[in-house]
Amino acid sequence: MKLRTPLMALAAIVLLAASVSTPVAAKDETKSVFVMSRTWAVTKVSDEPVIYRATRDNNNLNPFGPPPRLRTLQAIAAIQQATGCKPIVTSMYQNISGQFFSQVSCG
Repeated sequence: MKLRTPLMALAAIVLLAASVSTPVAAKDETKSVFVMSRTWAVTKVSDEPVIYRATRDNNNLNPFGPPPRLRTLQAIAAIQQATGCKPIVTSMYQNISGQFFSQVSCG
């Protein structure tokens, strides 16, 4: 009897936390492009200034995948293919997860 009340409270907290934490959808559509035998997902993350994020599919760390290529060159090509605009290389940076962020110039 003494154990039932804390377990009921814990179950209520878990259900409340599960209902509150809904997955966040991306603001804009993600485009998949194929660059140098690899798949990249490019998403617009900011409107002012216009910034895109490029994320490479790691192909489940397949050791028998295509030969290695420089990721920075792939990210530049992926953003350019997905947007039709040229990435501003001096604004490009990479986070610890391997995602590339860059402003673009459409002029």
